[in-house]
Amino acid sequence: MQVTETVSEGLKREFQVVVPAADLAAKADERIDALKGQVRLNGFRPGKVPVGHLKRLYGRSAMAEAIEGMVREANAKIVTDGGFKLVREPQVTLPSEQSAVESMFEGKADLTYTVAIEIMPAIELADFKGIQLERLNAQVTDAEADEALNKLAQENRAFGAKGEGAKAENGDRVMMDFSGKIDGTPFEGGTGGDVAVMIGSNTFIPGFEEQLIGIASGETRTVKVTFPTAYPAENLAGKEAEFEVVAKAVEAPSEVKLDEDFAKSLGLESLAKLKDIIKERLQRDHAGMSRQKLKRKLLDELDTRHKFTPPPSLVEDEFNNVWKAIVGDLEQQKRTFEDEGTTEEKAKEEYRGIAERRVRLGLVIAEIGERNKIQVTEDELKRALMERARQFPGKEQEVWDHFAKNPDALAAIRAPIFEDKVIDYIVELAKVSEKTVSREDLYKEDEA
Repeated sequence: MQVTETVSEGLKREFQVVVPAADLAAKADERIDALKGQVRLNGFRPGKVPVGHLKRLYGRSAMAEAIEGMVREANAKIVTDGGFKLVREPQVTLPSEQSAVESMFEGKADLTYTVAIEIMPAIELADFKGIQLERLNAQVTDAEADEALNKLAQENRAFGAKGEGAKAENGDRVMMDFSGKIDGTPFEGGTGGDVAVMIGSNTFIPGFEEQLIGIASGETRTVKVTFPTAYPAENLAGKEAEFEVVAKAVEAPSEVKLDEDFAKSLGLESLAKLKDIIKERLQRDHAGMSRQKLKRKLLDELDTRHKFTPPPSLVEDEFNNVWKAIVGDLEQQKRTFEDEGTTEEKAKEEYRGIAERRVRLGLVIAEIGERNKIQVTEDELKRALMERARQFPGKEQEVWDHFAKNPDALAAIRAPIFEDKVIDYIVELAKVSEKTVSREDLYKEDEA
């Protein structure tokens, strides 16, 4: 077997491989010989079928298997001898001319083909001990806890019917039936019965709730609204609609007293315990935001310290995924790049840069994990799967089966766990200072 490198450009390599016809014939003969004890043919005792007869029957398929096997062996040797880590499977180009193919299958010509590969770049990892990070910490204040407690109380208020003839005001709840039409024609999802809407909650289509102010129980009113351009149902986005609304009841919220009885109505033994739980939840939220910002800064540091050209095919795949999402969002919102203050060319350049950064950081994180033997354990994966399944009550087994049968879906669960473990590993080595900030500063978006 003769291997000649014909292209070496960046991360791309191409080789021409020549396998002598004699080697192919020997491989095919091995396959034919193996068939002697396996095939059953009328008129022949097991194992006594003449080789010549077998070749006439199975010679072509045996040669096809020989070619496939030699290509596989040659490609593996190229990768091993070169010490390459491949981005994806080698691209093999076999002879296409019919005469050349026939000569090869008849054992009269050598197998000559080309193989193109894209290799992973060599990554020189930075000294993580030189990375300096700042972790932002915010403590939950009593005022913040009280604000969350009052919000919880508002969400759990009871509603009672207002007096006869009373009209709905902001903050009241209207029980209603409604039927909607677009251009005089009813549409799917446009009708509902015994639906509760709290005026001022902004849970309905913009403009809907405001038009219910002043409605009384038993009254029928026409409400005119326009669906948002970003409405999930594309057939309704941006459309004008009319709803005939029948108010079945107008209810006013009762005052909620923040006392022991309120806590017990939520299944807790005391108001103090309720406040403790609220503080714990808020502190977890703060910790999550703190980690998110620390991780973002760390990724910026990794990006700055690891400048290399990532594999073009991976960048192209990532860019295509990002670009598809960007274009889809603009189409859904019925906006253009000009509306966003840019052009399609400039946007493509920006998002291609983002794609390149993502790929490069992904390779760095993978390299760190591999060199330091960081792995996702089966227990960690199972816990993540159970957490995902719990998000779909009643369909837990269906979700579990989906991931069990789909390796790509399972990889999507494993990837963020692996990334977080690598991040934790680097943070342990880096110099991390602590800074106490307010809640506002913690949640403030970075200008970058």
